[in-house]
Amino acid sequence: MAPRSKARRATYQDVLDAPAWLVAEMVEGELRTSPRPSPRHAYAETRLASLIDGPFGRGLGGPGGWIVLAEPELHLDRDEAILVPDLAAWRCERLPALPEEAFVKLPPDWICEILSPASAAFDRERKLPVYARTGVAHAWLVDPILRTLEVLAGRSGGFTSVSAHRDAARVRAEPFAAVEIDLGELWAR
Repeated sequence: MAPRSKARRATYQDVLDAPAWLVAEMVEGELRTSPRPSPRHAYAETRLASLIDGPFGRGLGGPGGWIVLAEPELHLDRDEAILVPDLAAWRCERLPALPEEAFVKLPPDWICEILSPASAAFDRERKLPVYARTGVAHAWLVDPILRTLEVLAGRSGGFTSVSAHRDAARVRAEPFAAVEIDLGELWAR
């Protein structure tokens, strides 16, 4: 019996060559493409971005001091992982200026993944371990169908669940606990 050939490891060129209408990511040499998010997903992402960026990115009614980006391309783990979280944020003292490249190599301080039936397993099983291994301190998982927020903290190379919230709960969650967030604003009507 002939030995099985190993599948070719994906490269950054494979990410670049993916069709523009797909989100392309790479973990441990495996390319994953997914369609653009559903309107419900995009709504939750847009609303949460505005709720975080106002007080933390722009300092409106909050402490400021953060750079908040929607869907940044991250090159992590010595470029072995190319991930696109729905939202990511860096404290300004860690990322004082945006890079000139089309990607960021510095792991964010916070990421948020908006879950969908098609992405939830990949986000939890493949992306979260990379985020934890590369030093992301805080992760939020938002499910716009179940209307939930799960808050995670990076500890010992993994993530620990800190709290879970649902529906129209008013939440103060790290690293953005200085401002209360009304989860009801995230869910499409």
